[in-house]
Amino acid sequence: MSEIRSPSRRALLFGRVPTAPRPAAIRPPWAKAEPEFLAACTRCDACVQACPEQVLIRDADGLPRFEARAGECTFCGDCVAACDSGAFEPADTLPWTLVAQVAGTCLSAQGVVCASCREVCPASAIRVSPGARGAPTIDVEACTGCGACVAPCPVDAITLQDTSAMEAVA
Repeated sequence: MSEIRSPSRRALLFGRVPTAPRPAAIRPPWAKAEPEFLAACTRCDACVQACPEQVLIRDADGLPRFEARAGECTFCGDCVAACDSGAFEPADTLPWTLVAQVAGTCLSAQGVVCASCREVCPASAIRVSPGARGAPTIDVEACTGCGACVAPCPVDAITLQDTSAMEAVA
């Protein structure tokens, strides 16, 4: 992967600013594995329209994806029920293997009092040290990957990571 460097003043002036690589799309909860999902999804938008939380959107390819910055997934299963194409697993299985991950840019990790992620976590999976200073820790067993903590973070330090991909690297 290429390293992202700060642009020179000249590049900044002429609009040649390097961009970060786009993260992989997070498909809706209960979506089948990517190759199967891509083959089955008809891009009909039924799952996007059925989402009461409005956290499913269409990506550039017309496929549905979960947008954590739009809010939290409540795992209601309406997206699965609305799909007739077979792109989803049954809603009584594990919805996905996502967990929150906190970057070093976190305000609390930098010594600034902040606990916005902890306050909104419905699973109480985020722990912040007393005084809300010090890097938060994520209880990966309790974290559902719902995304409730992503949007409230004032410095975008929280992302959702697929634990199955992290295990494959380890």
